[in-house]
Amino acid sequence: MKKFKIIFFGIFCSIIVFSNAIAIENKILFKVNNEIITSMDILTELKYLEIINKDLKQIPKKQAFEIVKRSLIREKIKEIKLNKILKELKIEDELLNNLLINYFKSINIKTISDFEKYFLSQNINPNIIKKKISIEVLWNQLIYSKFNQNIKIDKEAIKKEISSNVKKKEFLLSEILFSINENEKLDNKIILLEKEIKDKGFSQTALSYSISDTANKGGKLGWVSETIMSPRIKKIVKKIKIGNYTKPIVVPGGFLILKIDEIKEVENKSDLNAEMNKIVQDKTNEQLNQFSTIYFNKLKKNIVINEL
Repeated sequence: MKKFKIIFFGIFCSIIVFSNAIAIENKILFKVNNEIITSMDILTELKYLEIINKDLKQIPKKQAFEIVKRSLIREKIKEIKLNKILKELKIEDELLNNLLINYFKSINIKTISDFEKYFLSQNINPNIIKKKISIEVLWNQLIYSKFNQNIKIDKEAIKKEISSNVKKKEFLLSEILFSINENEKLDNKIILLEKEIKDKGFSQTALSYSISDTANKGGKLGWVSETIMSPRIKKIVKKIKIGNYTKPIVVPGGFLILKIDEIKEVENKSDLNAEMNKIVQDKTNEQLNQFSTIYFNKLKKNIVINEL
């Protein structure tokens, strides 16, 4: 296996070196069950991940290769499951277009024409990106249909908290969700992650080691209100200063490290129902993300991954 990794890393480096060439030989590198991943897939995914996370450009090529490979394998596993239950991996054009514009607004995408022109200028087929987003949407729909009955939210407790607090805190968070293999020790994994965070930063460490869907974005979660946090996580986060991160927290699906990038205090909305609905939705999404991680890991155990 070590020999295989050296060979494929060599191929990956060659792809990078010759990415501006007129033609690149397209080789099959991996098989995920019967789904193939080619050298062109690797190159396209690298370009795509560099667009959504600039930190990837700072990562050594060997490490970048592992990140790209993991991202593609993760997508293939989801695609394999979806193909078993759906006739085609397609969502409505209007929904897809709105999602694409919203997802890429940070790179000044305002219309579908902007989206297509931009990715063509990056030598990426826009249809590949459309498929990626479609797979994520359909995967989320699958997770909701399977687990929405398992979601537990105490609406009365939420209403009480909203009513009793004039102001609330919101945290700009990043995460690293990790698990340990049978041959790993938790203490050793924590030492490794802490060293990586110290040497390379939280974002690059999330890219390399997080098993969450946020990994490709450097673990960025965005603004999270204290009202949607579990009492245990809220208590831990409130003790952390800006720029610092928590010790690993045991959560469904593994261990979670949270970094606080910024904190702000905001007033609770006067519309109690609107505020409550938002919190319920956020808590629902949080639980669904946990179910998604657990379900994905279960599926992965039955997938055969071959390096060719």
